[in-house]
Amino acid sequence: MRKLTYLIATSIDGFIGDESGEAEFFTKYVDEEYLAYGFEELPEMMPTFARQHFGIDDRPNQRFDAVLMGRGTYDVGLPQGVTSPYGHLKQYVVSRSMEKAPAPEVELVSGDMVAKVRELKRQDGLGIWLCGGADLAGQLVDEIDELVIKTYPCLLGSGMPLATAGFAIREFALESVKSFSGGNVITTYSRQR
Repeated sequence: MRKLTYLIATSIDGFIGDESGEAEFFTKYVDEEYLAYGFEELPEMMPTFARQHFGIDDRPNQRFDAVLMGRGTYDVGLPQGVTSPYGHLKQYVVSRSMEKAPAPEVELVSGDMVAKVRELKRQDGLGIWLCGGADLAGQLVDEIDELVIKTYPCLLGSGMPLATAGFAIREFALESVKSFSGGNVITTYSRQR
């Protein structure tokens, strides 16, 4: 059975962006060492245009072959004409208001997201990457099998949280911690059921 992995960037104090979800400022903390690790260990998390730019577009997907993103996450690239941000993955965009996907490679999803994720998990393939945002993560919090938290060395004080789920204790076990000389840390947790 496929896993749903919430792989997300966050500040030390747990915010994935400002109040609107903008998170471009995290790129300030990406250095050569961190990029090299991403190229080697998580090449599928790079948008297709970035994979082409860095010459890694021929690298096979290692962990994921599908990406699930909320409308706000998807909309980030639209002003630059990026309608298929992760063309190397099967792309699902959750939206109640979009009537037609801007690209044929993008499948719009609405309705019962838990049922949709359970359906995707039953299909053959690699894992499913929950790319963001906080509302979608909140809706799917009980379906998340793994957390991969990319923590950047900054405090924001306020902003968009990791997930907008109601209070409940949801236990995860620490699987690994990878730290980088620039202060970034990637922490992986698996769901304890």
